[in-house]
Amino acid sequence: MTRIVRTFILAAAIIIALPIHAAIKQSSSGICHPPESPHYERTKNFRSFDTLEACLNAGGRLPKGMSITQDRSKPRDTGRYSRAQFGHGWADTDGDCQNSRHEALIAQSTGPVRYKDGRQCQVTAGRWISPFTGAVIHDPSKMDIDHVVPLKWAWEHGAKHWQKPKREQFANDPANLLSVEASLNRQKGAKGLDQWLPPANQCQYALRFMRVLKTYDLELKPQEKTRYADIMSGACSRSVAKE
Repeated sequence: MTRIVRTFILAAAIIIALPIHAAIKQSSSGICHPPESPHYERTKNFRSFDTLEACLNAGGRLPKGMSITQDRSKPRDTGRYSRAQFGHGWADTDGDCQNSRHEALIAQSTGPVRYKDGRQCQVTAGRWISPFTGAVIHDPSKMDIDHVVPLKWAWEHGAKHWQKPKREQFANDPANLLSVEASLNRQKGAKGLDQWLPPANQCQYALRFMRVLKTYDLELKPQEKTRYADIMSGACSRSVAKE
């Protein structure tokens, strides 16, 4: 019995010593609280995200007075990708209170949109046709704004050599943004054309991917060039055949 007790205590000690991954909390007001936030423990009503990037991509923002250098996604001199290398969330470059997520929702809605309040900063309803599936969606909380060319993919294909302003421009460029189902955007992650295509409209998606790639002079790796050419040919030949 003593041996069993000792084994149990040792196992418990190992489990306790393992690092625990703290979730990012997005409050009901849309603020992304990493564990470093002074309001983290007090935030009880929240959506949970695995990473700060996922929370920001879902329309969240950092707490007021908290800079990106205070959270764990701050860029380091390692040459490794971090979301912070492309700015801290959706930018409001024209200062009209609508960040690039909400501007994309407004531009891509096929019907009138409704706003949270009279300031018209945040969209709460509209009518979107998903370019990934053709499904009609009315609730923007169920949608992510997809980077057609993912930020991490871009980093690994040349964006690491850009200046910060160009990376921020890329992350907020309407040509690289699509309003889509959150589940599919997260399924896609940072995958390129050779790893992921949407269920529908694959040719249009692939063409847009390549157009953004060329606009920003991102370069395919030698082993990718043939694969991408085959994917483009296959996706677009299937599209023509359906017509």
